[in-house]
Amino acid sequence: MKRLLTLSIIIILAACKNDEPKDYATISGKIENAHESKTLKIFKGQAYEKVITINDDGTFKDTLKVEEGDYTIQHGREYGQMYLKNNFESSFTADYDNFIKTVTFKGDGSDFNNLSLQSFLLIDKYFNKELIEFGTEEDIDTALKDYRSDYETLKKKYANVDSIHVIMMDKNIRMTERQLNRIMETKFATRAALPKGTVSPTFVDYENFAGGKTSLKDLKGKYVYIDVWATWCGPCLKEIPSLKKLEKEFKNKNIQFVSISVDEGRGYKGDAEEAYKGWKKMVAEKELGGMQLIADKGFRSDFIQDYQISGIPRFILLDPEGNIVNADAPRPSNPDLAKLLNSLKI
Repeated sequence: MKRLLTLSIIIILAACKNDEPKDYATISGKIENAHESKTLKIFKGQAYEKVITINDDGTFKDTLKVEEGDYTIQHGREYGQMYLKNNFESSFTADYDNFIKTVTFKGDGSDFNNLSLQSFLLIDKYFNKELIEFGTEEDIDTALKDYRSDYETLKKKYANVDSIHVIMMDKNIRMTERQLNRIMETKFATRAALPKGTVSPTFVDYENFAGGKTSLKDLKGKYVYIDVWATWCGPCLKEIPSLKKLEKEFKNKNIQFVSISVDEGRGYKGDAEEAYKGWKKMVAEKELGGMQLIADKGFRSDFIQDYQISGIPRFILLDPEGNIVNADAPRPSNPDLAKLLNSLKI
């Protein structure tokens, strides 16, 4: 009897020990078509990083000691986000060839992770490039209404998410709505102040990388596509390959591609001289085409102010008479730009 009692106590103690919270999280899963990299990186800024090996069949599993919070997941050139805490047993699957749209979370924290991801994808669904470039106030109102409706449906689908995280997600949704409204208010104001057919604001004697000075009046007789950019602007640099492709496509057409840098010190510790050197260096090293100019006073230049430019990149299209075709033209990466230029029979 004593031996039975002792054995029962041991079993109970062992069970209690197994129920103790783990001081680490376990993460596992599978990435289909994991051909670009054999690792999965989990990190949080510079505060935490763990690299997990991916097996030949795309599966992975490892443990991580983490502080509760959101972590970035990176595989190859693809990124996502995942909420983790110690004692979690979490997993996800994805297809690298369409990573962000195929990620599915399971296990601990999966409802919140799936809600967060699906909410993020709604931004792409409703606030696409076409809406941002050409949407009317009515279009924006409809998109915001549908965005909010789909988000509320997602909250019902993932009803087990705790109230603290729901409050956080609600806050993110409201922030996205405010950001879109601010962007579109600026665009609507620009369209109203600088409508199609009006005479363009001008610039005078901007330094030309090729030598000498150039004014807008020097370009009269050609369509002019202006790219306002800076060397420190990531989205600006992302457009360069598309701009080069466009320049090549319309090489023998009646159009001048002009890039105006607003480099004045940002990205160079406020040193305007270093910013100027940085501009010249980048134009040379990246072999930038078209006509490369630099604004006389950066964002404070009259031309930049007259076009109400507070964020870059910004694109402007003018006709051969110097009148505005579009004061907020499509980006080079947007197929609508080539369609617009072809429609003008340049």
